[in-house]
Amino acid sequence: MKKPAFRKKSGPGGTPGEPAGPAVAAEPSGPAPAGRPARSRSPFAGGAAGAGGAARTTPSLLAAAVVLAAVFGIAEVRPPAAPAKAGTGAAPTTAQVERTSAVCPQPIQGLTGSTTLTAYTPPGTGSATGGAGWLSDAAAPAVPAAQPSAAPTAPAAPAPTGSGAPTAPAQDKNAAPADARLTVSKPGTPVTGPAANGDAAPGTGAVATGSLAPGFTATQTTVVTEQRGTGLSGLTCTPAGTGFWFAGASTAGDRVDYLSLVNTESSAAVVDIKLYGDKGLIDNDAANGITVSPGSSQSVLLPTISKGAVADLAVHVVVRSGRVGAALHAADGGKGADWIPASADPAPVQVLPGLPADTASARLVVWAPPEDDADLKIQLSGKNGWFSPAGNESIHVKAGMVAAVDLGKVTRDEVAGLRLSPSDDKHRTPVVAGLRIDRAAANGKSDAAWLTGSDPVGARATVADNRAGASTLYLTSSGEAATVRVTASAGSGGGTPATKEVQIPAGGTVALPAPEPAGLNGVFALTAETVSGGPVVAARMLSLPAKDVPMFTVQALRDDRSTVKVPQAGQDPGVVLR
Repeated sequence: MKKPAFRKKSGPGGTPGEPAGPAVAAEPSGPAPAGRPARSRSPFAGGAAGAGGAARTTPSLLAAAVVLAAVFGIAEVRPPAAPAKAGTGAAPTTAQVERTSAVCPQPIQGLTGSTTLTAYTPPGTGSATGGAGWLSDAAAPAVPAAQPSAAPTAPAAPAPTGSGAPTAPAQDKNAAPADARLTVSKPGTPVTGPAANGDAAPGTGAVATGSLAPGFTATQTTVVTEQRGTGLSGLTCTPAGTGFWFAGASTAGDRVDYLSLVNTESSAAVVDIKLYGDKGLIDNDAANGITVSPGSSQSVLLPTISKGAVADLAVHVVVRSGRVGAALHAADGGKGADWIPASADPAPVQVLPGLPADTASARLVVWAPPEDDADLKIQLSGKNGWFSPAGNESIHVKAGMVAAVDLGKVTRDEVAGLRLSPSDDKHRTPVVAGLRIDRAAANGKSDAAWLTGSDPVGARATVADNRAGASTLYLTSSGEAATVRVTASAGSGGGTPATKEVQIPAGGTVALPAPEPAGLNGVFALTAETVSGGPVVAARMLSLPAKDVPMFTVQALRDDRSTVKVPQAGQDPGVVLR
């Protein structure tokens, strides 16, 4: 298997220079215009001042001091009004987001395959209009050419004024660029197309504005066609950030795992990669201070920074300056490959949705912080509620280390979600968790996918790339019984949306063959909305068997955060005196 080079870069080699700033015209000097008295020279100017000038200046300064004292005296006598009490102030309002962005990683490297990008915005109920949505290859921001400075320049002519003055067209930052790979024209209909190919292919930036911003999502799916590594890899593109957790990586055996870093911002980013194994932090200077230039992508092969073979790893990406998109791809020879999704932040309880009924094997990987050990219960969510799998009821994780356990055929032919929670409610150590699951065909060929601790669906969540007869939705209620509305969008090439409501028992998991739009043509999106109860965690499995390999990938659905809370504010000039 051809391996990706350590810190392979795509994009410009360095940080672009700063554009030249605008010239500032000097204020003209000379006699004062007629009808305006000439300004007297300041006594502190270069010329000598007479005694009379000094005498006139002193009373002026004293008068100014008296005025200032009077102003501050009044402010002291009349202090600002007390702030309004919380109970009497207006409640925050809810507003739709006006801009949404995400980053997709470089297409998988070292294997031959085809990668597809899909973008979608669900229909909204807000008042926003206009806007655009697009996906484009990550590239450095354009830098205006510097103006030549060798030749002398004539004094600038006064700028024309009035309504007839010509104006240069301003670039619309909310419009799709001319070289966009995909463009979303309206909510409710997904768009799909090929990503760049090759080991030097860059990552992708996804942006939506205006009415296309609320709920905008992008998905990247790769079908690997090599006989040695046939499989399906997919992920939902995530916003650029400053910290990411991944659990379940490895550098042992036939594993070829690498981290993709993509910088779509206008400034360079500096990244540290921290690896944790069964003996704690793996210290390596090569993993610190990695610079990712604007508009560039880098891949870091984990064996080059892990100091030997480590069977189970937790990976923490820490961005010291700037922001990046980060994704981790795992390939296990002929046993399967997929993206390891970024985990929810460390928390005492982690819920991992999406275990298929035909899971052939499962391996759980858990990291605990350096401050404390973690003792955790392992529970499965079946069709009737939570239960502990026989023989694997708990796991102990030492402080700052990774622990792993093979759960085998843990689902026993029933769909499930997995929950980790403290064995003692008074000892709540935050952890990060990942789960590898394998599905095998009768001929012994298999594929793998990775699940991770996930946040609830919330009000609404979407996954963009679904195919006819290939998508299954897993819904787990981690709290009260819940009702979830599932909507299949129109197809990218046509079709009528379809909706279905699903009842989920408290602590239970339901598997739902995805509803499909009538007259489906192309790919479609799935949107889940929590109607009542919950909270609900959800995942979608895309299954595309090929060459006798049960190829599949699983993506969690997470709240699309299409709305934000806007606090009420009022004028209070007295704030400067507090």
